[in-house]
Amino acid sequence: MRHLIARYALWLIWLCGFYGFWALYVVGEGLWPVVVENWPMAASMAFGSYAAGSTPMGGGTVGFPILVLLFDMPASLGRDFSFAVQSIGMVSASIFIFCRRQLLAWAMLRGALLGSLFATPLGILFFAPLVPELWVKLVFAVIWGSFGVLHLYRLREITSHDHGGDPRCPKDFRVGLMLGAVAGFAVVSVTGVGIDMLVYAALVLLSRVDLKVAIPTSVVIMAFSSVVGVVVKTLAGDWQPGVFGNWLAAAPVVALGAPLGVFVVALVGRTPTLLVVALLCIVQFVWTCASERELLGMTGTVLALLAVLFCLGGFELLRALGLRRARVRTGDAGMHGAPTYAGDQMV
Repeated sequence: MRHLIARYALWLIWLCGFYGFWALYVVGEGLWPVVVENWPMAASMAFGSYAAGSTPMGGGTVGFPILVLLFDMPASLGRDFSFAVQSIGMVSASIFIFCRRQLLAWAMLRGALLGSLFATPLGILFFAPLVPELWVKLVFAVIWGSFGVLHLYRLREITSHDHGGDPRCPKDFRVGLMLGAVAGFAVVSVTGVGIDMLVYAALVLLSRVDLKVAIPTSVVIMAFSSVVGVVVKTLAGDWQPGVFGNWLAAAPVVALGAPLGVFVVALVGRTPTLLVVALLCIVQFVWTCASERELLGMTGTVLALLAVLFCLGGFELLRALGLRRARVRTGDAGMHGAPTYAGDQMV
């Protein structure tokens, strides 16, 4: 017992600090009616936070469509809520991951962290304000819809990887840097999510990395990008009205729910959870197209479907490159007896 407490001391300190601050603030400011008023979002994020910790999909993947599609809120509100809620839930999950000493794909993660650090603020300040609300919805729907389709027909292959990743691979660092910059500027700034999925896709399709490494890595990069987003939004004073109430209700749920997802998925396996979330991603794409059919028309709907196919083509290109890299890696190991890597340990 003492060993467990010592191992998770940092995470327990974080939880106590957060819940203590939240309780004092709510009671001191008389905000309990606000929390009660926004209970539907708290209930929704019970599942969203579990998905955030157990899959490569941030809590905003659930929060965004609930606010935008179910509650008919502006897409910009869904984006800002994603930043706010993930800065608690995914940070909590990341601390939990570090305490568990889970293996991470450090080469790609370091590159993505650096790329996101510089590109996400630029995207929030200069790119996101130019994107119409409808396009925000469509970007989210297309990216996550294609991600869901990918997992329906490639899940068996993705779950079969056992490569831990090379923590000193310069190619992975460069890929992470590029993805962090592009996703931070053009995707995270617009939807509040996305960099986790793109880094995950590169890890499992290009680097052929084990899910036990790829998913925690995606959690950490999304946590970092969310904190960057919160800092930039706060300094710029650019929060959408309504974010605070929803965050106040959902934050205490996700602070525990996301780490719970990290823990539970290690017991039940990732395949069932990934299948359920993949189906939800496809459903939200269909829902978005249906709810916006008057604005999209037949032409817009066809273009959205073509965009999903384009994303799938990009995923398949990554996979083809990954198969080529895997053959080269296997050939070099067999010819020269080169070591392979499992996280930070050479085997």
